[in-house]
Amino acid sequence: MTPPQLVVHRDKELMAQAAAARLITKIVDAQAARGHASVVLTGGRNGNGLLAALAAAPARDAVDWARLDLWWGDERFLPEGDPERNITQAREALLDAVPLDPARVHAMPASDGPYGKDVDEAAAAYAAELAAAAGPEDHGGVPAFDVLMLGVGPDTHVASLFPELPAVRETERTVVGVHGAPKPPPVRVSLTLPAIRAAREVWLLAAGEDKAEAAAIALSGAGEIQAPAAGAYGRSRTLWLLDAAAASQLPRALYPPSSA
Repeated sequence: MTPPQLVVHRDKELMAQAAAARLITKIVDAQAARGHASVVLTGGRNGNGLLAALAAAPARDAVDWARLDLWWGDERFLPEGDPERNITQAREALLDAVPLDPARVHAMPASDGPYGKDVDEAAAAYAAELAAAAGPEDHGGVPAFDVLMLGVGPDTHVASLFPELPAVRETERTVVGVHGAPKPPPVRVSLTLPAIRAAREVWLLAAGEDKAEAAAIALSGAGEIQAPAAGAYGRSRTLWLLDAAAASQLPRALYPPSSA
């Protein structure tokens, strides 16, 4: 387990802009080193804020978008094109504005897709897609994502792994169908903690006063079953990107010596 590093920004707008710049650098470096990069996107206000900031960044043209694989940490199991789906929001924020290779945009299945209303079959299909993209050197049946981003919910959930529910307890499968999520819609598809932990870097995004308690709990030694964000970490780096409001309840021992 990599100990978390914290960066605290003045406000959510600056956090989004700085995170977008950080992500551009990470993608460009990975493409220079290996010819391609792999990133897992997150939805929610902070994930979409980052994508919008990336779309507005002049440096976005440094990325070779055709050599970037995009995956998702979770998805609402709703019909294709539903405005609540993460992929729909990501297209509006960024994806439609950059020259991605459609074959490398790995959206999670929709509820009107080939698996119908069977969310468990849809999850198994996404797990198979991840496994097919994984190389022999990768870990846990998924590609070695360069960056896997997660929003942190007020209840400490990440992806669609909610406290105490079965999905957060999964230790074998990389993707699961989620039933009865406490946040609507109740049916979702989500990566599991084993899949998340296969990433080279995991970035957790939290902005706003409503995320302050969750950040403090997750960073203060809570167990992953009770606080799923506490169980999200990368193989080489775990980075918490917060604004001042979300960091306001952190123990002083955890607060970074400087902020950006």
